[in-house]
Amino acid sequence: MARTPSNMLPLGTKAPDFQLIDTTDFKSKSLTELKGEKGTLIMFICNHCPFVKHVNDELSKLAKDFLSQGINCIAISSNDVENHPEDAPELMQKLILDEDFIFPYLYDETQEIAKAYDAACTPDFFLFDQQLKLVYRGQLDDSRPGNGKPVNGKDLRMAINLLIENKAPLDQQKPSIGCNIKWKPSSI
Repeated sequence: MARTPSNMLPLGTKAPDFQLIDTTDFKSKSLTELKGEKGTLIMFICNHCPFVKHVNDELSKLAKDFLSQGINCIAISSNDVENHPEDAPELMQKLILDEDFIFPYLYDETQEIAKAYDAACTPDFFLFDQQLKLVYRGQLDDSRPGNGKPVNGKDLRMAINLLIENKAPLDQQKPSIGCNIKWKPSSI
């Protein structure tokens, strides 16, 4: 199991716009139409990564807890499905149902969006404010598969609460750790 850290995009970075296929309904969606009133959490995840599987329940809870407070969550999978067929869009749609995800799960077939966000691993989290400026990038919490620490979303939940309360972002932001994004051979 690879342990790849986030690249830690600079705070204040404007969220790159996108137009991607939403595997909930296989329609094209943009960041503009999916963003939240108070903030937007963009999560780079995939189906097969053990680090993502470890936190899926918390991702589902987190989205439900903050939707009514104006925070929209958006998941994106950018993995090469030719070499990792378990991450194919049809199976992404199945995962949405299995995990009771209430957020869109978008497919980044060209991997251009992962590159635009400088995403490195799954899971990789980017929290943006109302103006789509980055206020948090980093880990969900200290839990990792097998380390015995509870999955509670502590770090990300704190960052979201600070955003909702119009307070300054966390000074200390730890990178997320997970499997590397599975790049297409032509993308490397």
